[in-house]
Amino acid sequence: MPELHPILLCGGSGTRLWPLSRKSFPKQFVPLTGETTLFQAAAARMAGTPGVAAPVVVTNSDFRFIVTEQLAHAGIDPGAVLIEPSPRNTAPAILAAALQLLASDPGALMLVMPTDHEIPDREAFRAAVAAGMPQAQAGRIVTFGIRPDRPETGYGWLELSALPESGRAQPLVRFVEKPCAERAAAMLAEGRYLWNAGIFLMSAAALKAAFEAHAPELLAPVAEAVREARADLGFLRLAAGPWEKARDISVDFAVMERADNLDVVPFDGAWSDLGDWNAVWRAAEVQGLATHGAVTTMDCSGSLIWSETEAMHVMGIGLSDTVVVAMPDAVLVADRSRTQEVKEAVAALKQRGARQAEIFPRDHRPWGWFETLALGDRFQVKRIVVHPGAALSLQSHVHRAEHWVVVSGTARVTIDGEARLLTENQSVYVPLGAVHRMENPGRVPVVLIEIQTGSYLGEDDIIRYEDIYARGQGAKG
Repeated sequence: MPELHPILLCGGSGTRLWPLSRKSFPKQFVPLTGETTLFQAAAARMAGTPGVAAPVVVTNSDFRFIVTEQLAHAGIDPGAVLIEPSPRNTAPAILAAALQLLASDPGALMLVMPTDHEIPDREAFRAAVAAGMPQAQAGRIVTFGIRPDRPETGYGWLELSALPESGRAQPLVRFVEKPCAERAAAMLAEGRYLWNAGIFLMSAAALKAAFEAHAPELLAPVAEAVREARADLGFLRLAAGPWEKARDISVDFAVMERADNLDVVPFDGAWSDLGDWNAVWRAAEVQGLATHGAVTTMDCSGSLIWSETEAMHVMGIGLSDTVVVAMPDAVLVADRSRTQEVKEAVAALKQRGARQAEIFPRDHRPWGWFETLALGDRFQVKRIVVHPGAALSLQSHVHRAEHWVVVSGTARVTIDGEARLLTENQSVYVPLGAVHRMENPGRVPVVLIEIQTGSYLGEDDIIRYEDIYARGQGAKG
C-alpha cells in the first residue's frame, strides 16, 4: 500500500473575515470555532492514521514560522514545508508538492486540503478518504462533495450522473461555477449535485499526467523551481526565477475541469469553508445568536457579536441579523446578508492607506510576537513576548533608542558585548546605535514592555549582525 501524503495549502488572505483575518495573519491561523486554529485542525485531520505520512505544507515566506509554531503546539512534525516565492494560486502549489513527492516516492498518494475549512467530524472525514482510496490507487482523481442543505450561491457545485450514495465514489459529470440563486435552488431540488469542497485525492503520478495533458505550460517552470529549490532552516524554498514564469491559476481551472478521470465521494459530515461572517454565524449560532469574548446582549437575534479582547466589552441591544466584530484597532458592523461585501470594504480601506486593511495588530515573528500599545510622535510602546529558547537577532538601530522592562520570565540581554540576566520588574536601557540582543534562556515565555524613542520607529530600522533564523538585512524583528 503506497503512503498517503496530506498536502496542506496554507496561503490566502482571508479578507472576507476582516478585521479578525487579514493579509498578515489570515483566518487559517485563527481559532475561529474552538481552541485550535483551522490550520492545526487540518494538520491533525489524518494524523495517526496507519499508512499516512507526515503532512507536506505549501505556504509563503511570511507564514513559515507561524506554520511551524502552530504545528509544534499541535504535536505534529511536518514532512516538508515548501515556501512559494510569490502567490501563484493552487495549480502551481499542488504541482510543486507532487513533483517533490515523486522525486522520493514514485508511488505516492496525495490528499490535497485547504487549511481554512472547518470539518469537525474527523472520523467521518477519514471514512470518506478511505472510500476514495481504491479509485486513487487505480489512477483516478477523487474529489469530495458536501451534501447541500440550502441553495448556496457562494460555493462551486459538483454534478453527478446519479443521486449521491454514501461511502461510494461515483463519476463526476462536471464542475458547476458559483450559481445564481434560481439555479442553486434547482440543483438542490434535483438532488444530483453536491458542494465542491476543494479537496482532492490522487496519486502524484496521476496529477502530473493531468498537468501534462491539460496544463503542460506549467510543468517546466514548476519543475525547475522544485529542482533548484534550496534548504533554509528546515524549509524548502522554491527557486524564485522559474516560479515567476508559472501562470497564476487555480487547479480547478488548470486541470480538474478538463480531466475525464474524476470521481466524487459524498461527504456526509459537517463542513464549512467559513468564507464569510455569515458562515461563521451559521457554524456557531445557538438559537439564532452567536457570541465570542467579552459580549453582553439584550434582545438580539440572528446576529454574530464578537470581541477579540477583554479590554473591549461589546454591548448589543436590539440587534437583528447583524454582524459586529471588535478588534483593538478596528470594528466591523454589517448586515449579515451583506458579509460577502467585506472583501470590497477591505479594498476600499487599502486604497485609503489604512494600516488596518492588511496588518494584524499582533505582529508574529519566528521568536514570538509583539503588539503596539501606544504610538505617538517620536515614541512607541510595545508588549513583546519571546518564546522559550528563542532569540531576537543581534542588531542595532540608526534612529531609535529603547527601554526594556521585563514583566515576567527571565531574559538574557546583550548590549555592546556585555550580557546580563533580567528578571521580573528589572529594566535596561539600549542606547541608539548600540549592538544588542534579547534571548529567552528559560522554559516560560518572556514578556516585556518596550519603549522606543527616536526620529523614526519603523520595523525596517534594523542593522542585523547575527540571526538564528537566517533573515536578511532589513527584515523585520
